[in-house]
Amino acid sequence: MTEKMTYKDAVNYLYSLQKFGIKFGLSKTSNILEALGNPHRDQKYVHIAGSNGKGSVAAFLASMLAEAGFKVGVYTSPHLVRFTERFRINGTEMSRDTSADLIEELKQVTAKEEPPTFFEATTAMALTWFAREKTDLAIMEVGMGGRLDATNIIHPLVSAITNISLEHQFYLGKTLMDIAMEKAGIIKRGVDLVTGAVKPQVARAFKTQCEERQAPFWRIGGHIRYRTTASGLHYYGIERRLNGLDLGLRGYFQARNATMALAVAELLERKGFPVSERPLRAGLKNVSWPGRMQAVSHEPTILLDGAHNPEAARALAAAIRRDFQYDRLILVIGVMDDKDISDILRWIAPLADYIIYTRPDYHRAATPERLMAEGTKFKRPGEIRQDLFSALDRARELADPTDMVVVCGSLFTVGAALPYFDPERYEKDELGE
Repeated sequence: MTEKMTYKDAVNYLYSLQKFGIKFGLSKTSNILEALGNPHRDQKYVHIAGSNGKGSVAAFLASMLAEAGFKVGVYTSPHLVRFTERFRINGTEMSRDTSADLIEELKQVTAKEEPPTFFEATTAMALTWFAREKTDLAIMEVGMGGRLDATNIIHPLVSAITNISLEHQFYLGKTLMDIAMEKAGIIKRGVDLVTGAVKPQVARAFKTQCEERQAPFWRIGGHIRYRTTASGLHYYGIERRLNGLDLGLRGYFQARNATMALAVAELLERKGFPVSERPLRAGLKNVSWPGRMQAVSHEPTILLDGAHNPEAARALAAAIRRDFQYDRLILVIGVMDDKDISDILRWIAPLADYIIYTRPDYHRAATPERLMAEGTKFKRPGEIRQDLFSALDRARELADPTDMVVVCGSLFTVGAALPYFDPERYEKDELGE
């Protein structure tokens, strides 16, 4: 009898699958799930794709549904600190023991000569766990793209596509419309689509796809509207009108994400998930989604935000200008090597009085030297710190109580920074990657 895998061994096995890279297609995920008895069949899902805001929409929606008494699974990626963050039911992460057991099961049913990718394996884990835990509904976030993403094996009650921007062009296509059509691949026949797409040509393309698949089409800014005032978010939905909603996530852009979640919740009501006004309001206010416009300190203000692509960096810069007051801004930035580093810096670097270029301990991270080479054009003083904790020490050393420190550039950077500020709450896995 073979010895049971430990959590560390199990998750390190999953990380070893990263060497197989990113492979699009549903057949491998389908084969794994078939070997496990197709646990995903007859389960209820919401499917969320898009370039920015997927996780926030999922967090708002899950919080509202949980407040209404439903058992709600959420699958997101990447994790910030711990692998088990990717899988949650009503806010509680999958346990390490359950994670190890599921990984061992997956390993036993997959062929050694044709192993799954990391994301295929984690998607199968999520679907299996949610089915076994008998969730009322599971919210599945697309990993990349949509059409050939491992999550696209599900048949949801409602689909959602947030705003689209240029990202992962090597995999998804060179143009915005190429990327949009990959995202549109999650649209299913007869299944409502809610989209937050801003550009008219993208929204038209989604509408055309919906018409071809006889899927009801709902657009934020069209069928569903919102506005924000000093008294909060005002929602003008499909049938519902709500005023003075208080959002638990910072940033003006969260109003659009909350509106998308409210629209999905309205459509779910038609499919057996009634949510009254009280849990809607409570869910929006009590939502938790770390690493997104998260203030971890005051005097000086220290703000953590992923801002992992140009559109997210633009939104972060706008939120800083609009929502914060400070004397000097010290920027701590670490970006993945495959991102549009120049364009990310273009939005955020001009706000900085001083820039510390660094990197998380992750194989995909760009070197601080590369970041600084890209950043010199913005003519801001700065320095390189190879170690992220050293960069954070330096930022706090430089900052006066009336200053602001912004840590951004990647969710990996933010995830690596969280244990620095709160090591008990954000205890690291200490696993090899």
